[in-house]
Amino acid sequence: MNAIRSEKIESIEEDTNLDAASEVEAGIRDFVRNDIAYLRRPTPSTIGGTDVTDATAEATVTNVNSLIQRVAGTSLAEIENLISELESLRDILHAEGQRVQREISGYAQLSQAAMKSTRMIADNVAQWKRAADGLRNS
Repeated sequence: MNAIRSEKIESIEEDTNLDAASEVEAGIRDFVRNDIAYLRRPTPSTIGGTDVTDATAEATVTNVNSLIQRVAGTSLAEIENLISELESLRDILHAEGQRVQREISGYAQLSQAAMKSTRMIADNVAQWKRAADGLRNS
């Protein structure tokens, strides 16, 4: 039952991570578009019927977009790698926690068995002592 819940939680976390990454990418795109919008405005200076400022602005936008895509892509890849490493560490810690619980349970059972054995031995020794005292007194 816990495994099913953890699988559901993991799938929800993956969906949340994908949604968050998409939102970040959309935010970056909107920021770049708004930030460079003034470069796209036409100016009265044209040479040979083509707008020099517009061509320069378009090249700048393209360069900035490619730069952001490279930086964001690298960052997202690193974040995804970090998330996968953290998930594997969580799984390892969960497995180790279960192992420690099993070990503690085993030690508790061993301790109880040792206590029972010690009581039985102490009771037998007490009976032998009484028997020996009875033989000496008679």
